[in-house]
Amino acid sequence: MLLHCNITYTSSFSLVSSSLCRQNHPDESQDTIIRRRHNARSLSLYIRHNRDLKLNKNPNESPETFVPPPQRDVDGENRSKLLELSLVTRRTPQFPGSIYAQSASDTDVASSLPSLRNFLGSDGDDDGESERELIVKALEIRRKVTKEIIKESLVRKGRFGITYATNVTDRLGDFVDHVMIEAAALKRLPEYSESRFNLRARTVIEDSNFVPFVRWLKHHEFSYNRIAKIICMSKGNLDSIRVMIEWLKTIHVKGEFIAVAFLRSGDNILQRSREELDEIVEYLESNGVRKDWMGYVVGRCPELLSFSMEEVKSRVDFFLKMGMNQNDFGTMVFDYPKILGYFSFEEMEKKINYLKEFGLSTEDVGRLLAFKPHLMGCSIEEKWKPLVKYFYYLGISKEGMKRILVVKPILYCTDLEKTIAPKVRFLQDMGIPNESIGNMLVKFPSLLTNSLYKKIRPVVIFLLTRAGVSQKDIGKVIAMDPALLGCSIGTKLEPNMRYYVSLGIRVHQLGEMIADFPMLLRYNVDNLRPKYRYLRRTMIRPLQDLIEFPRFFSYSLERRIIPRHTVMVENRVNFKLRFMLACTDEEFERRVKDKVERRERFEAGLEHSQPSDENILDKEIAFSESPEEKEDLAE
Repeated sequence: MLLHCNITYTSSFSLVSSSLCRQNHPDESQDTIIRRRHNARSLSLYIRHNRDLKLNKNPNESPETFVPPPQRDVDGENRSKLLELSLVTRRTPQFPGSIYAQSASDTDVASSLPSLRNFLGSDGDDDGESERELIVKALEIRRKVTKEIIKESLVRKGRFGITYATNVTDRLGDFVDHVMIEAAALKRLPEYSESRFNLRARTVIEDSNFVPFVRWLKHHEFSYNRIAKIICMSKGNLDSIRVMIEWLKTIHVKGEFIAVAFLRSGDNILQRSREELDEIVEYLESNGVRKDWMGYVVGRCPELLSFSMEEVKSRVDFFLKMGMNQNDFGTMVFDYPKILGYFSFEEMEKKINYLKEFGLSTEDVGRLLAFKPHLMGCSIEEKWKPLVKYFYYLGISKEGMKRILVVKPILYCTDLEKTIAPKVRFLQDMGIPNESIGNMLVKFPSLLTNSLYKKIRPVVIFLLTRAGVSQKDIGKVIAMDPALLGCSIGTKLEPNMRYYVSLGIRVHQLGEMIADFPMLLRYNVDNLRPKYRYLRRTMIRPLQDLIEFPRFFSYSLERRIIPRHTVMVENRVNFKLRFMLACTDEEFERRVKDKVERRERFEAGLEHSQPSDENILDKEIAFSESPEEKEDLAE
């Protein structure tokens, strides 16, 4: 029944093979010509069916005078299938009674496989397809065969999974072509002149140690994509890759950065001698790059390995001429290895000239780059110019921009739309005008580096809910002391708030004190305790004096509070804390002298009443911060 169902499929091929055999053996009968590896039952059925088929087609003609029909033309699709069938690597499964061999490795393929010349015709252009197109198609099929051989080697000999072997093989385009060329070249040798392509391709793969090499690269944490790219870079010389990897390991390049060094150092890395590479490493070591840093630097800036020695020296001199010493240069390269080999000289010169427009000298730019070399990786058009325009909109002068650049240069590497603008809008929503925001940024540039949702907003909420600051004063507090937004709630603000409350200060009073002197929450509690004890026990002052003048905690106990209190006791005079501390030494002496004279006149009866402290001063003392007032701050 199988033969009967497939008779329309097999009859054409059987007729072609019968005609070919009849041409080679004209004197033999049809029964003796056909030589197939069939069992007796299938052979007898096949002969009987062909005989009946010929009689049914032409009943008036005898079997002996039967002429086979002319050969059919094969369309383009069947021609491609037939061409691929002739180059297939594996034998397809056959069932008993198959008409012809289905693999080029079969012993009787010459007799059973249809002839390509007979099917394609003598000119090969029956359907308009040229010989060149046929050759290209044959090469594509041969390339598929080679890929299958490579994949089979990875699976069987390398014990890789099918998926992994497929992923690697699909990316080995250049290496596949190399195997094809080398396998074709082996046919010229006498021992391989009669061998099949599959055997020669396997020989090339085994001689190159391809499978163990892939296993070795995978052991070094190479992904299959990088393995394929590196093998293609070698152009068949896999030993050069092994030598280079061993050299990279000697300079402490580790893990995935070995593959990065290969892929980013250029195609000439495998052609460079080890002496040239050692010379580059030794020169960098002599200029401040420590030996244990070298692997980190080369792994993140592998372009260095593609430079000539002259270019490396010129790049190092470019930075040393800006006033850097070797230590600064070494730490700069370690912090940002790309600065040494990633940018062109023209690009670096342009960025340095732009930084000089802020009023910096060449030495200042050198110190700035040594402190924050990531500036060299920022774009002038995309990063710096939009940020400068934004600062100008906030009212920041050129000197203010220079201070921000020197104090916090990382701001010039920060994204404007995602990082800086949302924080400025948050400050504007609190009612702080743009001019005050600009002054805040100049005074405390680190404000823009703090997280909005993890740092700034929680501090504002703490001041409003726990510290007693009112809604109308919150903008004033932040504008007066923006450094509050950088303090930790758990380790700084919360302990300070609890200390003031423990003194008997109510929360709403604490909020008024913070609105008057926001720096109150940034002091170290250990420095506040001795001042408070001296105020209550020695000076015998009420707590209300401290609430009215919270700036008392900003003055030094040994250098200002104790000496002036001693002078007041000796002269039997008394001032409020504001008038006692918020003035210079000369002005304090003048006040004490005036107070003593007034008291003496009062005692002599020359004055009917003694003036109070409020009438002593002609004007209020401005609350300006002096270096002495900042000494107790926990920076």
